[in-house]
Formats: sequence, structure tokens, C-alpha cells
Amino acid sequence: MRRADRLFQIVQYLRGGRLVTAAMLAERLEVSERTIYRDIVDLQSTGTPIDGEAGVGYVLRSGFDLPPLMFTRDEIVALVAGARMVKAWGGVTMARAAVEALVKIEAVLPEGERARVADTKVFAPPMDMPERLRKLIDVTEGAIDAREVLSFAYKDEKSAATTRDVHPLGLWFWGKVWTLIAWCELRDDFRMFRLDRMEELTLAGRRYKPAPERSLAECLRQYEARHGEQH
Repeated sequence: MRRADRLFQIVQYLRGGRLVTAAMLAERLEVSERTIYRDIVDLQSTGTPIDGEAGVGYVLRSGFDLPPLMFTRDEIVALVAGARMVKAWGGVTMARAAVEALVKIEAVLPEGERARVADTKVFAPPMDMPERLRKLIDVTEGAIDAREVLSFAYKDEKSAATTRDVHPLGLWFWGKVWTLIAWCELRDDFRMFRLDRMEELTLAGRRYKPAPERSLAECLRQYEARHGEQH
């Protein structure tokens, strides 16, 4: 993440009058607390009305607003195209959020830039996605965020049926197929599961503790290592 983006995110997290600690900001932005302290000082030095102190927490004074967002023409096209793709191919909640986010972005753009949103000629035709699959996307994405163990019945490409309890780590979209990347308790290893082959998906009622050896980063590292060996 660019430093400018991180500073913007810090201001967003401090909105709402809630006291936010440096530790909370560091975790969300995946940086050290020392970096957060330095960023807060820099924001305060530019006139951003942030109150608080190290070891206690920070809050943004009410009434502060950011200047209008400035995007290039290419950035606006990317945002609109992305929102339209999510609306066509994402989960129910995800699709709704994409549309709402686009409305918010348009609302804070300078007046001269707002027309570019409607004028973007990049479209994503609606996919024939079952409502069940859209809901599975939302459930799995929510479980990833909350670190909730998922339970489901699964049939592989050979129609072999198993029941799995997994630690959901990420979602991949392959153009037509959504897959869940997870740590599988049955196999004691990383696995990918097609969402359209899942049945009886439920939350197991327990959370998993993150561990480096069972993380998404480690899964991707192993995937890239294997992929590189094949070439």
C-alpha cells in the first residue's frame, strides 16, 4: 500500500468519534505501531484535527472533511468496470456494496468528473449465476473476515463425497468458477474447493487462530513455487 493511501485510510478509520488505538490501526493496515505513530504526527502537522496520544488512542474531531476525491480517467474506468463485474459475478451482498460504493465515489467527485462514471463504456453482462451460489460467496467471504471455521459436504471432480471442516483463507474467481482457498482439517493441508460443489454449508460455531504455516500467504507461496517448477 502506498503511504498516501495509508494516510487516507487512517483518516477513514478515525471517523465517527470513536477512540482508535495505534495497535488497531497497525493490525488493519498491516504495518508496525511505530509507523502509525509517525503517520499520525505527519497528519497532525498538515492540519488534520486528530486528538489523542500514543498508548491511549486517537480520534478525529467532528466537522473535518476531506477535499473532493480526484481520479484520473483511467482510474474512474477501472472503478466502474470493477463495480459492474462484481455486480454481475459476485455475491448478493458484495454486488449491492459495489453499487453503493460507486454511488458514494460519484457523490464526492468534483462536478466536472461525475459524468465520466455514467460515460464509461465498459460493461459486464450478467452471468446466469444461481442465487444459491451468490449466497455462498457472501457466506464464505464473511467467514474469511471473521476467521470462522466452515463445515460442508463436498464432491470432487470424480464425484467422491466427503465432509470437510476448513479454515477459509481467500476466494479466487477464475472467470466462470469461484473457489475457496482453505486449510482443510481432514487433509491437514491447503486445499481449493469449488463453491458450486459445496452442499450444506454452515458455520461450525468456532473460530480458528491464524498461524503463519496455515496462512493465505504461505498457501500462495507454495502455489507459486509449484507453478514455477512446472515452467
